[in-house]
Amino acid sequence: MQNLDFTRNIDHKRETIATARQHAESGGIYGQIARWAIIDHGLVKNLTKESLKLKFKWRWFEKWNIASTRSSRCVPGSLDKKLVEGKIVVCGAVNGTRGAFEAGALGAVVVTNKTQEIAFSFPLPATVISNNPDRSKILIYLNTTSDPTAIIYQGEAAYDSSAPSVASFSSRGPSTVTPLILKPDISAPGVGILAAWSPKGLFSNVKGDKRSVTYNIKSGTSMGCPHVTGAAIYVKTYHPKWSPAAIKSALMTTASPMKNVDPTRGEFAYGAGQVNPVKAVDPGLVYDISENDYVEMLCNKHYSVDALKVITGRNVTCGQVEGDESLLNYPSMTSYVNTKQPFHKYFPRKVTNVGSACSTYKAIISEQPQLNITVTPSIQSFKSMNEQQDFAVNITGGVFETNAVVSTSLTWSDGVHSVRSSIVVLVEVNEISIINT
Repeated sequence: MQNLDFTRNIDHKRETIATARQHAESGGIYGQIARWAIIDHGLVKNLTKESLKLKFKWRWFEKWNIASTRSSRCVPGSLDKKLVEGKIVVCGAVNGTRGAFEAGALGAVVVTNKTQEIAFSFPLPATVISNNPDRSKILIYLNTTSDPTAIIYQGEAAYDSSAPSVASFSSRGPSTVTPLILKPDISAPGVGILAAWSPKGLFSNVKGDKRSVTYNIKSGTSMGCPHVTGAAIYVKTYHPKWSPAAIKSALMTTASPMKNVDPTRGEFAYGAGQVNPVKAVDPGLVYDISENDYVEMLCNKHYSVDALKVITGRNVTCGQVEGDESLLNYPSMTSYVNTKQPFHKYFPRKVTNVGSACSTYKAIISEQPQLNITVTPSIQSFKSMNEQQDFAVNITGGVFETNAVVSTSLTWSDGVHSVRSSIVVLVEVNEISIINT
């Protein structure tokens, strides 16, 4: 259950329950709020525990000539205000709290089979129950009690051992435009974020809710993007001359690994991992990319002369087109292969020393028995700052019988810095059609 908002500064409200008709519903899980940690959206280690206590059958409080499917969801205009006013209403949809509020309800209990990952700003005290056993208990209680009552408590914070995780609504890869560049780049806080809010803005986006706040809990890309932006600016303050590509590299190669998160999509769900701004300030090595490198990639993607001029602001003449976007000096390596065919993939890369002037890095490949990976050379010795050195990664593999996401990583380590790059192989039957999209 999730307790999401209160109209007044009180601990709880206790009133007689009034309900709208409910659909027969199937399983779900606890919804939660205030979970941070993921671009795209992540969850952290706080959530709201049980915030509803049933005290003692429900009644049908729908308007005449209104379909029960609408009143069961508390659709605005579907509830009889005379019967609902001053009571706690049971609704079958989260957005039904608006209808309950407009009908004069004191509170709402949302009973749904849909998993609720994000917090909502409700116009009245409300709790959401999407866990199947708890939904069943409530429905049984409402149907077997002559005078049902309920108390809506304030929520409690509880440790979430699954964090950090990735929200289901967060966009997954691969990219249809550049499928050989890992999407997303990185994960950042984007769910249940306490954010600044205009006091003149609508708190719950419901007309009639006149509360004014300076902070609100929100979720989405509009929350994740500022976190990454702030991290990038933080790195920029330490390294004002670094290029955007170098800053991106620092953020990606120092991100905290996220394993056992969305195993069907792997890095296509969370990218390089969870952003770590503190480590990004001192990455050791960076994968830098010049403007000409990007132009060459666009040429390899067969962009027209006119399109290139619009993008670059100058006339560009592409030479002989060779390769694809996997040749771009990106801090991750992504490949597509067909099922039931052995494969070999090649990734040329170049790193720039931004750590200690005199340093030696050794290549470390995370264990992955399904892939054979070699790094040449496997040792990089630097004698000065901003010195660049090339290396190549070769990946070979046997036959995969089914679709799969196979991943590992390359880490350059000097004993102080760990410069980690994700290596992802997507095995699909239609590999050729994906690459040519």
